[in-house]
Amino acid sequence: MTRFLTATAALALIGAAAQAEPVSFEFDKSHTIIQASWVHQGYSTQSLQFTDYDGTLDLDLEDPSASTVDITFNLVDGIWAGANQERFLGHLASDDFFGLDANPTAHFVATGFETEDGETGTMTGDLTMNGVTAPVTLNVTLNQVGETQDGNTKAGFTATGSLMRSEWDMGFAVPYVSDEIELFISTELVAAAE
Repeated sequence: MTRFLTATAALALIGAAAQAEPVSFEFDKSHTIIQASWVHQGYSTQSLQFTDYDGTLDLDLEDPSASTVDITFNLVDGIWAGANQERFLGHLASDDFFGLDANPTAHFVATGFETEDGETGTMTGDLTMNGVTAPVTLNVTLNQVGETQDGNTKAGFTATGSLMRSEWDMGFAVPYVSDEIELFISTELVAAAE
């Protein structure tokens, strides 16, 4: 309840125009991780991060159903898998996975938001990758909303979920490499300047 009240108070700082209307936010990319992980042949958990993304983040923390989330991921040079991974990244770009020649981007559009306490809930949406669109659901936690030392309004969120990569025609090496992909997102968003 405290976080909900804090979020409401922080939105009031934005001004009268924000009342009962979504507020536009931008990613603080220096404080955002968008990660996918999987099990490799039962031996280890591997992961990659999506590093090149942008979109519309119009959030209404009082009425999440009025929010708009629409994000495009540039997958060409926008995936980081760690050091010495050039061969792996080349394989990800192939038709076994993302098929980047034909599909250089991925796209997520939120289709619904549900919360009972204003702090935790779910965000459903359509994810398009490799030329295929399928639904995903993320469990979302509002970590904090407040005013930063430089006077900006910032909101922090954590989101988790999973998907079956074969639904996007990326079933290469299943079941030796897990079909299920775990998603982890931790982000700080800054209210856009008017």
